[in-house]
Amino acid sequence: MKFDGFLKVYRESMGDDDNNDTNDAATEGILPASMKIGDTVNRKEVVATERYSQGPQRYTEASLVHKLEELGIGRPSTYAPTISTIQQREYVVKGDKKGEERTYTIDTLGAKKISTKTKKELTGHEKGKLLPTDIGTVVNDFLIEYFPDIMDYNFTANIEERFDSIAEGKEDWHKMLKDFYKRFEPTVEKTLHTRSEHKAGERLLGTDPESGRPVSVKIGRYGPIVQIGSAEDTDKPRFAQLPKEFSIETITLDKAMELFRLPRTVGEYEGKEVVIGSGRFGPYVLHNGKYVSLPKKADPMSFTLEESIELIEGSRQAEKQRHIKVFDGEPKLEVMNGRYGPYLSYDGKNYRLPKSMHDKAIDLTREECMKVIEKQK
Repeated sequence: MKFDGFLKVYRESMGDDDNNDTNDAATEGILPASMKIGDTVNRKEVVATERYSQGPQRYTEASLVHKLEELGIGRPSTYAPTISTIQQREYVVKGDKKGEERTYTIDTLGAKKISTKTKKELTGHEKGKLLPTDIGTVVNDFLIEYFPDIMDYNFTANIEERFDSIAEGKEDWHKMLKDFYKRFEPTVEKTLHTRSEHKAGERLLGTDPESGRPVSVKIGRYGPIVQIGSAEDTDKPRFAQLPKEFSIETITLDKAMELFRLPRTVGEYEGKEVVIGSGRFGPYVLHNGKYVSLPKKADPMSFTLEESIELIEGSRQAEKQRHIKVFDGEPKLEVMNGRYGPYLSYDGKNYRLPKSMHDKAIDLTREECMKVIEKQK
């Protein structure tokens, strides 16, 4: 090309609309005027970078609403209750998920030499997303298996259209419901009478090396659990609550067996045993009949006696601060320190203390407290 002409200000990429290098004549398939027949073309550098396919992003509350709108599911008035319900029932939790570090390779061909180097990247990191729980996954799988028609996105969208027809007087709602239950009720009955060898979501991990009994994970009354043995065994099955950082879909046999190392006794304090255990609400320290939750990042398998004593004393101090004043006599009357300031606890019930009395809460008499209680009664 001898002269750019209008191409100086206007270039149209050939084939790739996303090519940002449109000012380079080479991208147009046009050779610059400086080149001539017989010239040798030398490559500068060729780089090959390893890449992994990325899974779809988890939903945020906003992106989930956008998806519901896109699919025609629900109405603006139902979006908030829907998102609230799936969180209240613990089908999803709003939070962050730690990513995993992985390596990728970069090969570079420069002149006649190939050099290779590896780099690291963080993958799978989620922040402020709606993350499915084990219960949510199991419920979802169950519904898709037994109620595929109801779980179809088009079903909900079509129902919305029929509701509109009913509202406009074009369709009788009695007939609509009768048609629906004619197909739905037999499916419910069939599902109720289906007997499965395993509970929904149950997964066999392997065998306990000591007893030889099967080890499995499933959803229990208070959430996901690990079980050694079965109901048919002579010996009673052993159970361990699954911590939140584990999933019944990914936990391994080795990790599951570690959970049965709890509870463990770490020593004595004030003549009473100090025990580290794990329960429905996570790992805890048990001393003299009182439970204290372990800090979030603490490892119950390595938590020491000294750390446990510090936790116990801290809990006692916090408990003392809660009880501002205790009065003699029955029914029991206390001035307590709560989240929003001092309040009264009387005969198993709580009563609000006026703000004007907060500063002198510790000096209150029983008579003054009873006046407040009687007024609120």
